[in-house]
Amino acid sequence: MTGLASAGRIGGLDVARGLAVLGMFAAHMRVGGELHPDPGTWSGLVDGRSSILFATLAGLSVAILSGRTRPPDGLDLSRVRLRIFVRALWVFAIGWALQQLDTFVAVILGVYGVLFLLVLPFLRWPVRRLLATAAVVAVAVPPLLVVLGQALTVAGVEGALVPSLLVTGYYPALLWIAFVLVGLAVGRLDLASGAVRRTLAASGAAAAVVGYGGGWLSTRLLADGVPSAGPETGFAVPGVLDVRWLTGAEPHSGTTFEAVGSAGFAVLVLVACLVLAERLPRATAPVAAVGALALTVYTVHILAIALLLEVEPGAAEGPVAWLWFAASALVAALAWRRVVGRGPLEWLLSWTSSRAAGLAPRAPAA
Repeated sequence: MTGLASAGRIGGLDVARGLAVLGMFAAHMRVGGELHPDPGTWSGLVDGRSSILFATLAGLSVAILSGRTRPPDGLDLSRVRLRIFVRALWVFAIGWALQQLDTFVAVILGVYGVLFLLVLPFLRWPVRRLLATAAVVAVAVPPLLVVLGQALTVAGVEGALVPSLLVTGYYPALLWIAFVLVGLAVGRLDLASGAVRRTLAASGAAAAVVGYGGGWLSTRLLADGVPSAGPETGFAVPGVLDVRWLTGAEPHSGTTFEAVGSAGFAVLVLVACLVLAERLPRATAPVAAVGALALTVYTVHILAIALLLEVEPGAAEGPVAWLWFAASALVAALAWRRVVGRGPLEWLLSWTSSRAAGLAPRAPAA
């Protein structure tokens, strides 16, 4: 999302990122809803999963910037870390500015910047260790969030900037780092290999079944069939740890089941996008353009929502609004990509981070 893939683009990654952007549009405009087997409810797939796909792709982009299958060391590693650090500061600043517009959107960019900082120590870790750490985070952090959230609430600082970013916010970074680690691990693999893609697809499907299936079963066995809102339910009940708060796999609940299931879903989407981008490059080009300009497109859509709220509050919600936003993004991004190339915010991040690391910024990749 932040233009990290500057060392040569992977078309399928752009397509996946573009889908995540459009999915977040839909989630912000309340197009989704409760997901059921009925096809009429399938728009509910965008809720929660789009933002988790974003975070997973962030890790994959970090892998691309840091050597793909060959992580750097020595001075090169220091330079890569500095580039990511500078980009993280920009993303955080842009997110903070967008948050000041006071729209109904839970802007993810602030946490995105924090996640880029948190992933810096992991750049040279092998794939298995990254995945094992992501699994430990997914299992251990949800109950830890309950405990920390209660302590922060008792102290009266649950809404402060750092606690909100790490623990009590809509996207708690202590948990969301798991998705970045999964993406980083995936990015260290040879994504052009058919065997690797098949393994990723099978692993993603298994994780999705375990996560969502476990969420469904846990809700019925431990929570009387009532979906859980997740660890945040217990923030206002200090000294209590109710297992029901950790059941289910509802969007944005922050449970282990949601984390595992949605991470698996993200990997499946990525593999599908890699295949589609190769077989249908022209058909997927508009979505890939949105993905290549994702930070700019995301920022513009928040600005547009803020303007619409000034004119007519309900104009930025519903399927019609989403269609207008999506169509505008697809057309504008494709035109910009073909005429200009790199997006303005993507260029800003690339230029400043490269200069800070003492590197000449590369031209936009084709």
